[in-house]
Amino acid sequence: MLTRRHIRVKVLQSVYAFNQRVNPDIDSQEKFLLYSIDQMQDLYLLLLQLLVSLQGQADSFLNRSQKKHLATTLEKNPSRTFVDNKLLKVIAENATFSNIIEKKKLNYWKLDSEYVSIIFKELRQLEWYEDYLSKKETTYKEDQDFIIKVFKELVAPNDKLYDYLEDKRLTWVDDFPIVNTAIVKMLNKLSEKNASSLLVPNLYKNEEDREYALQLFRKVILNEDKLNAQIVGKTPNWDQERIADVDLIILKMGIAEFLYFPSIPVRATINEYLEVSKEYSTPKSSIFVNGILDKIVKEFEENGKLNKIGRGLQ
Repeated sequence: MLTRRHIRVKVLQSVYAFNQRVNPDIDSQEKFLLYSIDQMQDLYLLLLQLLVSLQGQADSFLNRSQKKHLATTLEKNPSRTFVDNKLLKVIAENATFSNIIEKKKLNYWKLDSEYVSIIFKELRQLEWYEDYLSKKETTYKEDQDFIIKVFKELVAPNDKLYDYLEDKRLTWVDDFPIVNTAIVKMLNKLSEKNASSLLVPNLYKNEEDREYALQLFRKVILNEDKLNAQIVGKTPNWDQERIADVDLIILKMGIAEFLYFPSIPVRATINEYLEVSKEYSTPKSSIFVNGILDKIVKEFEENGKLNKIGRGLQ
């Protein structure tokens, strides 16, 4: 689920936080780095659980409607299409999913059920929801397409939900895009046969990615003076004190990859940090970062400082 770019963003945030502390502690900040990455899985599970909770909300609404003293014919015989959604049942009845929810004590939607109610109320007002309910029978594919639409058009862009989750854990702010994308991809592939393997994906692609996060953080922190020295003289129109803090960290991370990560291609490093700078720094940062990193690469090549091997040579 986790991409190298997202790892870079997490490291960037951790280096920034480390630099802001009066008495920085590298071990404590490293633990927080891993913690902030691990929280992505909690967000992923919570958003999936929210879909199941919406189905439960629909079931409760259906039962209340039937018990009204002056219930209409439609209320006495409401559609169970959403309540019986096949894809949501695959999620709700999967032991792997249920066990990890219980283990992590992710009971947010029981404690704060009003957010489920808010989204369900919005859902009931949509014409395509009524169209879905009007179907007497649905295929698994129709149920699947409906849930993906609910997630993409109602859950993922919901500002009230976003604010609530941001208040719960600040580390989630930058995780929403990648988690939302991962959920949509998973829902498109999900079936009863593959549920146990797909519903709870590995956070890291492999152990190498986890080690990369730790090593990148430590290389930047422990080689502060050496990395700063590489930037001196490369910014003729800017004193180092005038460079934005985030830009300076991005440059040092890029240089650290040039020097200490022989398997990562130079062009991959530059392209990744250009994208990170576009999203997390000033509008002109990407041009600035690109120019400085290009200068440093050329200098390293001339001085034989680039030590790339394997795919890092590409």
